Amino acid sequence: MSFARQAATLSRTAVSLAAQSGLKGRASLTARLFSPACISRTLPTTTTTSARSIHVSSVNARNPPSSSWGDMIPRPQPPSSSNSDSISKIILRPQYKRFGQNNGQGKGGRGMPIFYDRRYQVIGGVVTVGAGGYYVTHLETVPMTGRRRFMDVSKAQEEMMAKEAYNQVMHEYRNQMLPANHAYTQYVKRVAGRIIKAAGMQDLDWEFHVIHSDEKNAFVLPGGKVFVFTGILPIAENENGLATVLGHEIAHQLARHSAEKLSFTKIALFVGAIVAIVFDPSYTSQRVLMELGMMLPFSRKCETEADQIGLQLIAQACFDPRESTKMWTRMSNQEKGLSFAFLNTHPASKDRVVKLEQWMPEAMETWHKSDCATTNAYADMFNKAKLAYW
Repeated sequence: MSFARQAATLSRTAVSLAAQSGLKGRASLTARLFSPACISRTLPTTTTTSARSIHVSSVNARNPPSSSWGDMIPRPQPPSSSNSDSISKIILRPQYKRFGQNNGQGKGGRGMPIFYDRRYQVIGGVVTVGAGGYYVTHLETVPMTGRRRFMDVSKAQEEMMAKEAYNQVMHEYRNQMLPANHAYTQYVKRVAGRIIKAAGMQDLDWEFHVIHSDEKNAFVLPGGKVFVFTGILPIAENENGLATVLGHEIAHQLARHSAEKLSFTKIALFVGAIVAIVFDPSYTSQRVLMELGMMLPFSRKCETEADQIGLQLIAQACFDPRESTKMWTRMSNQEKGLSFAFLNTHPASKDRVVKLEQWMPEAMETWHKSDCATTNAYADMFNKAKLAYW
């Protein structure tokens, strides 16, 4: 058999073996290694073999090759370390590098993931203990609900960071802001004033702004900056309904949910860093997991807590808490389209109604203890007298 035919046969055999081993990506490389041209360059022209040649068997130095090219083609032999290392290093080398230049090997040893390394375990343990200690020393209790939460943002820091947001909102809605003497603005201030007094929060520098917009919304910024859109007033219908809206926003301020969100974000980033080190997800996957698994559920929890606190506040202020379920039922009827609760920052209105009904007995007890029936009776008499005078 001629050299060319024997080399071609050897090349096809090597490619077939590589393909059968699941190394299809190496087939072309294997073909080049066992091509006639490659073999001819690596075969010795003297009685010694080249140590840098790529080969599957060595040429017997004791029996110098004859002048026939066919006799110089290496014959298959049982694998040995000297014969198989070079080929195995090329064909079987790792194809996926996870930890930089170590080809998937941690510092602790060949093939060992980085988090199995003793040094990294010690470092991770120290960081975890330190983070745990910091977390425990920054726990506090939420007013009225008694929930324990992590908080490491001071009130001064919270208000300082809120100034920029306040300026942005004022600039964005500068052409839609109703004047301070507008009837709607005065209406909002009057209802909110009763709730603030009942909550004992008169020392805060409150500001109330009414935005002329069909949007059914209201929100509060740290420092007592409350914004109400006129689109929500028809849904509120009356003072008790508006008190439900404002009580919810004032509850956010009382519980300092904005500062808690900033604090919780640090926890989410810490957890995200651990996930990235251990599981090595893509950046997009990490962001999605953080949003769906941590930030959105946290936001809905704060909204639910604000509903609970707000219900107690309006009951203390002698607004009828039973109107809150009616208001959210009207809001639910305004919601259109399919909504996925786990993708929202707020609970669905119908779910809020269910929760409010669960808290209603306690709210009604607070309402009766505040002697609101007598207070409201005098308020009604005053309003009737005022209307008769005018």
